[in-house]
Amino acid sequence: MTSETPAADTLTTASVLADLLAEQESLDAVMSGLDDEQWTLDTPSDRWSVADQIGHLAHFDETASWAITDEPRFKESMNELFAALSSGGSPDELDDVTLGRFRAMSPTELLDAWRANRKLLADAGATLDDDTRVIWYGPSMGAKSFLTARLMECWAHGQHICDAVGAVHEATDRLQHIAQLGFITRKWTYVNRGLDAPTTAVRVTLDAPSGTTWSFGPDDATDTVTGSAEDFCLVVTQCRNVAATDLVVTGDHAADWMSMAQAFAGGATDSPPA
Repeated sequence: MTSETPAADTLTTASVLADLLAEQESLDAVMSGLDDEQWTLDTPSDRWSVADQIGHLAHFDETASWAITDEPRFKESMNELFAALSSGGSPDELDDVTLGRFRAMSPTELLDAWRANRKLLADAGATLDDDTRVIWYGPSMGAKSFLTARLMECWAHGQHICDAVGAVHEATDRLQHIAQLGFITRKWTYVNRGLDAPTTAVRVTLDAPSGTTWSFGPDDATDTVTGSAEDFCLVVTQCRNVAATDLVVTGDHAADWMSMAQAFAGGATDSPPA
């Protein structure tokens, strides 16, 4: 096994976009094989069916394309969502803002809508330069980070779908993007919960699907997380409780982080039960 430490500066917007499109195609292959009944199955996401997972991706792939190409249209959509949040709407009312129109579609129509919105995002993403910043629901994001977040969303929601329908979610080295995002969002996990971020370093060493090793953090850190890249990505996207994986977590600070790790934006949420 060889060792490789991923470096963000070796990535380009074009390479991240290519991996995003490949991840979307991988999930599309799963969706194309489902019957109508499977689209109605519940997923690990509270209140959401398999169809809702695709509706969520379709909505935010579309708004992501607007964020790149049509800021006024994006801001209008963002303000609609924020208005629903500020009014104290119920979870179902909030879902109506992003999922309402997709819940009225048949599985075939919904799959077509997701494909169309992915194409909008692909075309918009192809116009980005490496130093472009893109408006989003929080602070603006660099182009590579913006597309990485879309890849992470696709992979994580795809995992929920695979869990629901019993499909195999193939692990690839595209997980490098999610693993790196999971590592650099350690501080965010605490800030998002109103907690002080710890200053103790954690070393993360992961076995990539290709057989290489990805390492993050200082070599001399006494708190460590080791294991498969897939398990680490499942934990930081809250698709799995760390206790349900084979990750080896050493040190109180590493254990505390893994108990609540959250690589995605939005309010603080918890991992599923072990």
